[in-house]
Amino acid sequence: MKAGKIRPTALCAFWRGDTILAQEGHDPQTGEVYYRLPGGGIEMGEFAQEAVIREIREELEAEVVGVQLLDVIENIFEYDGAMGHEIAFIFTGAVAEPLFYDQDELMGHEGIDDTYRAIWIALDDVAAGRVTLYPPELLPLLQRYHATQITAGDAS
Repeated sequence: MKAGKIRPTALCAFWRGDTILAQEGHDPQTGEVYYRLPGGGIEMGEFAQEAVIREIREELEAEVVGVQLLDVIENIFEYDGAMGHEIAFIFTGAVAEPLFYDQDELMGHEGIDDTYRAIWIALDDVAAGRVTLYPPELLPLLQRYHATQITAGDAS
């Protein structure tokens, strides 16, 4: 992240039951292990929805369908000793290939030599403080969304 710049990002929640796919991150200065939704930066001239589809295709080699904007979250944080600031468009969606959901761990690629691990994490583990999910405002948003999906599923 460039110092003094606000970064627009597009992130996507993929659901497998009560779990979401999250990419693992490490703060090199503090050693903290944390998770965030997969996705990435929005490029100039690109809409957020286009960015999230492109980022998932590039990083996880997966085609996203049924993309729906949930909310926009402003996130001011510290990483590697520097202040960061992002405007995160939070989407939900599905991956077209069903076998994607059979994998307990996936490897994402943010460039030729930069990879990350993505795993399914339970919202209950985040709520209990066993797993750190960023941005912090994401948990209540995902809990509300998931609750509406359960209620809608029970009604049919």
